[in-house]
Amino acid sequence: MPDDAGNHPPRHQDGLAPRLAVVITVLVLVGYFAVAVTYVVDGNRSGRSVDAAMLGLALLPMTVLLCLQMLHSFPGLAPRLSGARRWTLALQAVLTFAPFAVFKHAWLGMPGFLAGSSLLVLVPALAWPAFAAILLCTDVLLFQVGFGWGQVAYTTVSTALTGLVVFGLSRLSGLVAEVSRSRAELARLAVAQERLRFSRDVHDLLGYSLSTITLKCELVHRLVPRQNSRAQQELSEILQTSRQALADVRAVASGYRMMSLSAEAATARSMLAAAGISATAEIDCGPLPELVDTVLASVLREGLTNVLRHSKADHCAVEARRSGHRVSLTLVNDGVGWPSTILRADSSDGGSGIGNLRVRVENLGGRLRAGVRPDGWFELRAELDVSVDAPPRSGREYGPGPTVTA
Repeated sequence: MPDDAGNHPPRHQDGLAPRLAVVITVLVLVGYFAVAVTYVVDGNRSGRSVDAAMLGLALLPMTVLLCLQMLHSFPGLAPRLSGARRWTLALQAVLTFAPFAVFKHAWLGMPGFLAGSSLLVLVPALAWPAFAAILLCTDVLLFQVGFGWGQVAYTTVSTALTGLVVFGLSRLSGLVAEVSRSRAELARLAVAQERLRFSRDVHDLLGYSLSTITLKCELVHRLVPRQNSRAQQELSEILQTSRQALADVRAVASGYRMMSLSAEAATARSMLAAAGISATAEIDCGPLPELVDTVLASVLREGLTNVLRHSKADHCAVEARRSGHRVSLTLVNDGVGWPSTILRADSSDGGSGIGNLRVRVENLGGRLRAGVRPDGWFELRAELDVSVDAPPRSGREYGPGPTVTA
């Protein structure tokens, strides 16, 4: 994922932390086993417990114990054995305590690994009692081989620390791997979310502008043979709308755009008048926060686009009012059930504009409703809380908000 400066880390660094954690854990485990081997070597040199032949014999159970410890510390090494981990723990317990009868104090380094494995394999309700039981059994065996209280206390602390280090490092390497996977998943989700935002913005911004361009092109096609002056006016408005569409594309590409509900209502007047639709617009909500203003303007754009694409309306009304901390935008028309004669909607287009807008409105804690009223008019209504964004724009960007009739 990018850092605060927008830079993406090299891909080869994504898996470096998990690999490094595994390497460190393996080295520590092997190091602890090497220390345990030195106990056997010291016992052999003293001539008290172990001779040269039995030194080689001790390496066999130690090797098995090392393999068992790796399976417990890294369950991913053998996924098929994940269901038999308690049996492997039992085998480790046998190989930990049984050799005491032969190697005596030279086997002091082994119980610490069993204590760590018990914390890794067993559930917490059993793990810590098992951990304490292993320490107790080790103390009993130490008394049996002739250790005093001081030596037993020292060995008990050493065994407990070994178990905790084995448990901590093993869990840490697993957590590092899990964090790395979560980081990669978050990066994928961020990319997917940004793609979804981009597609919604493109639809919301360009759908209205391109629909207007298509409408005015059809009007020019009809008017050129009869009304050249009217055709010139329509061509000028086409040029203006095209420039606005280009500016919208650039705004989407930069990830930053602002829209004004009042400005969209004024633009809607020209478009509806050109389409021969009688319209009224009452914008009486005052200055709004930028985010709220932009979303409501997008709702108005999508609603007017649907009027042109999916209905044959004769009358259309736009109303925006503010009550306390809530602002509502309502768009109604009487074209329900009549196919549009202005813009031919693509029959393969399932329509995602209202769905996109509903997501955007609900993300701000608002509501978006669309449906046919009892009087037969189609109503699109959005309600938002004006306190969801930063301070509103200055009133100069909105104008007085008059009532407009087309």
